[in-house]
Amino acid sequence: MIKINDRNHLKYVKEQSFGTENSGNMIIQGENCSVLDSLKDNFINKVKCIYIDPPYNNGEKYTHYDDDKKHAIWLNEISKTLEKLKCFLTEDGSIWISIDDSEVHYLKVAADKIFGRKNFITTVIWQQRTTRENRKVFSNNHEYILVYARNPQKFKLSRNLLPPSSEMLSRYKNQDNDPRGPWQSVTAHVQAGHAVKSQFYEVISPNGKKHSLPNGRCWSYNKERMEQEIINNNIWFGKDGNGVPRIKKFLSKTVGITPETLWMGNDVGTSDRAKKHLLSLFPGSPVFDTPKPEHLIRRILEIATTEGDLVMDAYLGSGTTTAVAHKMNRRYIGIEVGQHSLDLVIPRMKKVIEGENGGVSKEINWQGGGGFGYYYHNGNKNVLAIDELKENRLKYSI
Repeated sequence: MIKINDRNHLKYVKEQSFGTENSGNMIIQGENCSVLDSLKDNFINKVKCIYIDPPYNNGEKYTHYDDDKKHAIWLNEISKTLEKLKCFLTEDGSIWISIDDSEVHYLKVAADKIFGRKNFITTVIWQQRTTRENRKVFSNNHEYILVYARNPQKFKLSRNLLPPSSEMLSRYKNQDNDPRGPWQSVTAHVQAGHAVKSQFYEVISPNGKKHSLPNGRCWSYNKERMEQEIINNNIWFGKDGNGVPRIKKFLSKTVGITPETLWMGNDVGTSDRAKKHLLSLFPGSPVFDTPKPEHLIRRILEIATTEGDLVMDAYLGSGTTTAVAHKMNRRYIGIEVGQHSLDLVIPRMKKVIEGENGGVSKEINWQGGGGFGYYYHNGNKNVLAIDELKENRLKYSI
């Protein structure tokens, strides 16, 4: 149990909390701006990654909320929330904001003003559905995730490369039985825009065939380096030894891949996949119409965090962010104003702690464990009294 001064307005609810006490994980029911005001003094500069999936203001009517506010009201509310979230980020922290076509361009302008245009990292395009929507003029199959960093240089240094996918790994073979293990080949020439004179020459294969450069291309290496790479068996000339030279890239030296901005549903899941997961957890219960799949959140946390980092979601919804953060051994603060924080999030998180095997569980070998504290915020500003924040555990004084 995380002990808090009873005079505060953030009330610990033991009956709804679950698992290991003093885990530092928090599920909070309350209006997000009020809750953020309450948390600010003790979590300023502490959150490594913020993910939010706010209402999109697209005019749709959903099971758990209506998403149809006047543009100016919506923009004012989301801007207010972003302003409050900004101070929570660590120096190398990042915020990821889901949105669709309805307001993405206005949100981008507002977020540029709040976080600074120079701190904009990218727009991720997520394939939200793989089926065709024939009732619309265009079948809308994607959403966006706007990514900002508090400090882009520090974020670049701390962000993680992604592990190669199974499809990428399948490209590595060992056609010449190289003792260094599997490899794949890549072209040995590149565009000549910034080339120097030493990158233009003929390459002679081991069997004597001469290879000239295509127009507008240069070799990746100068002649001396290329000759040494050939001696070291790092250049592949095909099975007959006369093919166009290609550079061998060994699997053993692959440290990861740079994240791309196009995320396909087959890789990170779709809304339909997420709905099926929720229905498997709560058969017959009404679930969110467009929940985010666990694999999508996993991708974000893989890039932006490491184990023990603190993750925040101020529009927790169905609890996907906290579920994935828990499974990936990240600490978390999830905030949700609606009753579904009790009806859906708490039961879901209890299943996670008990070892629920859906979503990303199998891929990361999730076995269960841990815990969270549940809190209710009554709308007034509150400050937690924190004794210490160390070794990824939070301790509070009465």
